[in-house]
Amino acid sequence: MRRVIFAVTGTVAGLVALLSFKSHSPTVPVAATSGTGGGSSSSSSTSTSTSTVPGEFPEGSLAGKLTPGETAVTGHVAHTVYGPVQIQLIVKSGKIVKVAVLEQPMNTIHDIQIGEFAFPRLISETLAAQNAKIDTVSGASYTSAGYISSLQSAVDQGL
Repeated sequence: MRRVIFAVTGTVAGLVALLSFKSHSPTVPVAATSGTGGGSSSSSSTSTSTSTVPGEFPEGSLAGKLTPGETAVTGHVAHTVYGPVQIQLIVKSGKIVKVAVLEQPMNTIHDIQIGEFAFPRLISETLAAQNAKIDTVSGASYTSAGYISSLQSAVDQGL
């Protein structure tokens, strides 16, 4: 009888310790990708969210960052199984020179890791192809499909 009491007490104590464990919140670096091969970094976030997204432009300040002849074209929000995906293109003389990810799925750490892996590849393919006919990233099929859908809507508007 004594062993049963110790086993139950130990199990309850273990469950309490497990449920009270607090993990750290992940941070995502900000990186804007340009067509010149060089990347730049900024540490700003949108007014509606405290986390940052790879390639994100600060809300409302994009017009000040455009050089003469550049236009910003924002694609529609593509709703995926894991969350929304929205991109923005900077077009100059009919050529895509920059791509920014404005929205991405960020519900779990796994969503963030997929975004860190997939978006740089998708952006690089976009800059190389100069259209929406790009391959999806293996392991990020839904995110890639959302990116391509938003990209196609931006290309339809701006090119």
